[in-house]
Amino acid sequence: MPSTSPGYAITIRAEAPSTFGATANLAAAVGAAGGALTALDVVESRPQHIVVDISCDAVDAAHGERISAAIEELDGVSVRKVSDRTFLLHLGGKLEVVPKVPLRHRDDLSRAYTPGVARVCLAIAENPADARRLTIKRNTVAVVTDGSAVLGLGNIGPAAALPVMEGKAALFKQFAGVDAWPVVLDTQDVDQIVEIVRCLAPGYGGVNLEDIAAPRCFEVERRLRAMLDIPVFHDDQHGTAIVVLAALTNALRVVGKQPADVKVVISGVGAAGHAIIQLLHRQGYTDIVGCDRHGAVRPDNPNLDEFRRWIADNTNPRRAQGTLAEMVAGADVFIGVSAPNLLTGDDIATMAPDAIVFALSNPDPEVDPFAAAQHAAIVATGRSDYPNQINNVLAFPGFFRGMLDAGAHEITDDCLLAAATAIADCVAADELNANYIVPSVFDPAVAPAVAAAVKTAAQAAAAQPRG
Repeated sequence: MPSTSPGYAITIRAEAPSTFGATANLAAAVGAAGGALTALDVVESRPQHIVVDISCDAVDAAHGERISAAIEELDGVSVRKVSDRTFLLHLGGKLEVVPKVPLRHRDDLSRAYTPGVARVCLAIAENPADARRLTIKRNTVAVVTDGSAVLGLGNIGPAAALPVMEGKAALFKQFAGVDAWPVVLDTQDVDQIVEIVRCLAPGYGGVNLEDIAAPRCFEVERRLRAMLDIPVFHDDQHGTAIVVLAALTNALRVVGKQPADVKVVISGVGAAGHAIIQLLHRQGYTDIVGCDRHGAVRPDNPNLDEFRRWIADNTNPRRAQGTLAEMVAGADVFIGVSAPNLLTGDDIATMAPDAIVFALSNPDPEVDPFAAAQHAAIVATGRSDYPNQINNVLAFPGFFRGMLDAGAHEITDDCLLAAATAIADCVAADELNANYIVPSVFDPAVAPAVAAAVKTAAQAAAAQPRG
């Protein structure tokens, strides 16, 4: 049976007879139904009955319903209410605005607002660069989406994307002290997205593009980078590429292989796949094969857009052709950023000795991690319930912290490589093993390390003469 997850945590409020063993029976019912009991609290006690809150993790929503039904079937037990703890966490949203300055009396108000604020406004009007010093701009990022490629959910629109953007903003603050705010746009037109973000940019120190479908995301990022004087970063591309490179750097250290000597197969040539291939290419990986739903991407493939054309022209040096499963045979590394259940354990068994498998499709990976682990030396996923979670939160908070601290806007390959190296090096040599190739997302050393590395790289790039 698949593993239970805190993402499907529920609390069942049940009334039961106040007899000896009643709570033990409730706990046993959860276990028998396959739930993972996390808490059991008696919230009301009477001579004839007790009311108990039973908290547990389920596999999915349907499994939660089965656990509730199992409790309801106990003699004398009735279920009063079932609460989905994930929905409870989202009630009213996950963000709020809190003033940084006291507003206790008339003097405070006079300085923070009228009339004193006018002097600050005029100072910025005279010297626009002062906006970085005198406003929130120096520490604020817009998390921009059109809702067209949300997580594993697809094109669900801006309103449905908002909970993800709120979560992203909360992670910015939690891990790097960056104030981020969701900007969800009710348009999927490139020109409109670019113009809206251009108009919003004066109030922000950076733009994090999020969950915008390919190939639209490439054009949006390219145009905004050309016109804005603040960093523009599409996390689905570059954040994913940074963490994949960091994880692969350490995975190769574990198995004793070098970038120039390994064959890499990548499933998925959209936003994430394109950026991963570019960054690996920049780092010295020379034998990369990108695969779409039809198999290996080659120069003679018909109807390639400009982004797949770049992949076709810069990868697959042996001009291999065939399905994904055929390409995986003999490969040292498989990286999946595509769709679930594309490969089996038998496919992984055909890979080279000491194979590395990164199956990152969420929530269901390209290959079952347990099946892959029977044949591969190292397995990583995007999930938190397996070891080696490749999660963008390792990259984007510290990355923006570094760019904001540098006061720079040009995101170079050196910035991306510096971030990846910083993440990889957060795993000490005596910690590194097949089950620990990337640091925990809660490791407090990661974001500062990434920020420092990115700041140095960004400042170095800014100091280079323009020719």
